[in-house]
Amino acid sequence: MGREVTEMREKVKLLVGVIALQLCMAGFHIVSRAALNIGISQLVFIVYRNCIALLLLAPCAYFLEKDHRPPLTFSLLVQFFLLAILGILANQGFYLLGLYYLSPTYASAIQNAIPAITFAMAAALRLEEVNLKKRYGVAKVVGTVVSIGGATVITLYKGHPLLSQQPKIFIQQQHLSILSSTQILNWTLGCVYILTHITSWSAWIVLQVPVLKKYPARLSVLTLTIFFGLVQFLIIAAFTENDIDKWKIHSGMELFTILYAGLVASGLALSLQIWCIDRGGPLFASVFQPVQTVAVAIMAALILGDQLYTGGIIGAILIMIGLYSVIWGKSEEIKARGEQGIEQNLTRHLLSNQEA
Repeated sequence: MGREVTEMREKVKLLVGVIALQLCMAGFHIVSRAALNIGISQLVFIVYRNCIALLLLAPCAYFLEKDHRPPLTFSLLVQFFLLAILGILANQGFYLLGLYYLSPTYASAIQNAIPAITFAMAAALRLEEVNLKKRYGVAKVVGTVVSIGGATVITLYKGHPLLSQQPKIFIQQQHLSILSSTQILNWTLGCVYILTHITSWSAWIVLQVPVLKKYPARLSVLTLTIFFGLVQFLIIAAFTENDIDKWKIHSGMELFTILYAGLVASGLALSLQIWCIDRGGPLFASVFQPVQTVAVAIMAALILGDQLYTGGIIGAILIMIGLYSVIWGKSEEIKARGEQGIEQNLTRHLLSNQEA
């Protein structure tokens, strides 16, 4: 009886943890949109966010992995630099570019296609098996096609608004307004940027697999990747953001958005993600990804006055169906491999939805 109670408590803690993770990331979409609306430079926002993330992660990586961290080589440093281009520079850069033109709700919805795109890339590199003779193989392929189709629908078909009157909510902070994000929408361009964002994110996840085999220190790899990504953004900022005034924090709202991005999205959320994947596995964490999209839709409507469109809803539903198809197929494949006594080593890296 005592063992059952303990197991139930662990399940409840895991459930609370994974929901808290999704809510933290949902808040990040809203906070990022708010930061853009009040005029924070995209580069400045990213630089400050990664500075905070680096300050949080570096000590943890140093002390927790110092006993089993392999020596660094020039080849590894080059690989970390290339990972930073995908996982930090392109990932975060294109995300903010897309969010500037697109609603946070649809940015979050399109992100549900990451497991499918990751699978497609891994299959192309032969890091994932494609067995169309098995139901799980068909499910993964069909899920990938459906997810990509859903993202395409969102990009090419906006559709009609679902609300007769669009709400408008203005939050004043030292004469700055968080305006309804729909005032600066450019639907197709925003979707293209977000698709580039999730493609680079998926590529980053896939290419970490061979790197982690050579350098099996997850926190250290992430820390070094963020460091090189920060260097890359600083080089770009040196040529494009010469106005010192843009680097100053002018209001409490600006400070809040930067701290949330660094402390919550890159600190707390990362810790929760690692804990949830360690306790429940990457599949369990992926199953709850749509919770984030629903939370973003609610918060965006209440805070930013976002409008929902039929094309976006249809595409989001297709992406979620594809997501669960890929997850189900992967789950069945793991069961089949377990019965055959084959250990699956790549699952954690290929289906975990990472956020640097």
